[in-house]
Amino acid sequence: MMPTTMHINGKIFQSGSAPNARLLDVLRNECDLKGTKEGCGEGECGACAVLVNGKLVNSCLVPLGQMEQAEITTVEGLPEDSALAQAFVQCGATQCGICTPGMMLAATALLAEHATPTLEEMRWGLSGNLCRCTGYGRIYAAIARAAGGAADV
Repeated sequence: MMPTTMHINGKIFQSGSAPNARLLDVLRNECDLKGTKEGCGEGECGACAVLVNGKLVNSCLVPLGQMEQAEITTVEGLPEDSALAQAFVQCGATQCGICTPGMMLAATALLAEHATPTLEEMRWGLSGNLCRCTGYGRIYAAIARAAGGAADV
């Protein structure tokens, strides 16, 4: 079995896991990147969301064999001092922490596509991510603030 070579958060990583291993498990267990969470294990909650070649994916559904030479970004690969990270804190968009990594990556993908997203675009962009703590209002406010808009969406 040939190792799978990936670029994770800007670093080259080789995994010797089976091609049908979930990307989520490789990230958490081999790479020790614990920010990516397992919520449902079925691709419904978004807690395991990462960026693969700039696209948002649920890592619990992605087999390792599809990741050869992929560019993967996890929450640990996002700048800690970014406008988005600061806005999440300022707006109280982080609570229990289970959904936060996936929400941050979904918001990153959203802001890459829409520099100043509307509320409807935010709703659509985060529709694959479930949160039980904030009611989404604070998360939308954080995205609006990070985009340079008002935090009162």
